[in-house]
Amino acid sequence: MLRHFKRIISMTVIMVILCAVAATVFNHWLVGISLPLSFILAAISTPTDATASAAVSNGRVLPNPENKYLALKSLFNDASGIILLNMGILWYVNGYVNVAQTGEDFLYSAGGGALVGLLSGLVLIGLRQAMFRSRVNFLNNTFNSGTPMKVLYPMTPFAVYLVGEHLGVSGIIAVVCAGLLHNVEAERSQLINPVVYYDSVRLNVLIEEVLNTAVFVILGMVLVRTIADKTIVIHSWRWLVAGLMLYVANGLVRYWYARLAMHRPKLCSLVFSLGGVYGAVTFALAFTVAQTRVNRPDFNLVLMAECVLIVLSLLVPTIVFRLILKPTTTDTELEGEVTKVRQAMVNQAIARIKQIYLPEDLRRRVLYDLNAQIANTTTRQFIQEVRQVVAKPALPIEQRQLLEEAYRLAFQEERGYLAMVTQLEEKYRPAMTSLYREIIMAKMVIFSSNDD
Repeated sequence: MLRHFKRIISMTVIMVILCAVAATVFNHWLVGISLPLSFILAAISTPTDATASAAVSNGRVLPNPENKYLALKSLFNDASGIILLNMGILWYVNGYVNVAQTGEDFLYSAGGGALVGLLSGLVLIGLRQAMFRSRVNFLNNTFNSGTPMKVLYPMTPFAVYLVGEHLGVSGIIAVVCAGLLHNVEAERSQLINPVVYYDSVRLNVLIEEVLNTAVFVILGMVLVRTIADKTIVIHSWRWLVAGLMLYVANGLVRYWYARLAMHRPKLCSLVFSLGGVYGAVTFALAFTVAQTRVNRPDFNLVLMAECVLIVLSLLVPTIVFRLILKPTTTDTELEGEVTKVRQAMVNQAIARIKQIYLPEDLRRRVLYDLNAQIANTTTRQFIQEVRQVVAKPALPIEQRQLLEEAYRLAFQEERGYLAMVTQLEEKYRPAMTSLYREIIMAKMVIFSSNDD
């Protein structure tokens, strides 16, 4: 973030203002919408959505700088859009523009959000580190169980956002800045308590997947309800042309800004231009207009025009990216390679287990689990295993230790095979890494269940 600070300010302030001006001019001159209402439309169209950008580029190789720039822009451009929208609404209601007040509001919102985020992040980091290193943590396992940490981890962004909004600054920027500090902390705190750290990361991934999916579900529901509402869908086609003008104006400004100010080649500039996808933030800003003194017909125009903008921003790059960008390694090819390596890896472990001394019932148990790694077990075998477990008492400590040694040996064989394959197949290194993670997780599952 520090290395690209000037670029971030350039994209989220200068470029956003240019996009707003261009979209305002397009809708005023070409569609005949009043300047204040055109500016409101333009302000709402400036914030882009990083999640949606990743969705439309799925399966294609995005140029790395553009992918990074789109993500950086989407993290910080919400504050610019909100301030410009407030400026447009005041222009609409009062009939004049207060540029000085708008500038002060932007500095207070963005700068205050960054300050609140950094301070909140430092306080939370200090709290987490104190919990990690507390004597209570290591003596009676109060915090080492991880429950307080796992609760604190996903609640952090919500708490920071609410504090920022309560103080009247940008809650989004506050969360971003606190997240930057959190990432630095996480990089140097992974091994203090690896189990808690891993569980927190997986919990965060789950929440992220749920929320990302919910964003698109809510987006679709709102879009359908908006179109179905006859009081909103006005018969005039001005909203359709206005939405098209918003998309064209923003796209052109982003393209030429990338070409002239960022000195990017034509293809990269086109990707940067089309990759600015609109989503839930645009809808949220559009609906805030209903809470102002903007009249109902003008609000309907705003809502429908932004709907057109969102749909175009999702459809156009989905089609164009498949024509101009190279595909990533196909899922079928990668899945076939991973399956082949996993099969050979497990077979080597099975061969090793068959060579060592092990009581037959323990050998059968280990071999069943190894075959399950490659989905080489049947329902009938599963039922037999269940019957065996129910019929027999718990293993004595000696047999449990012997069983653990057998699993360790099997996983060691799998890791050794992966190390050899990784050196020979460089292009499939990411796939080999995923298999290596599978082995580590299998060890975690086996040994944690044995402890229980």
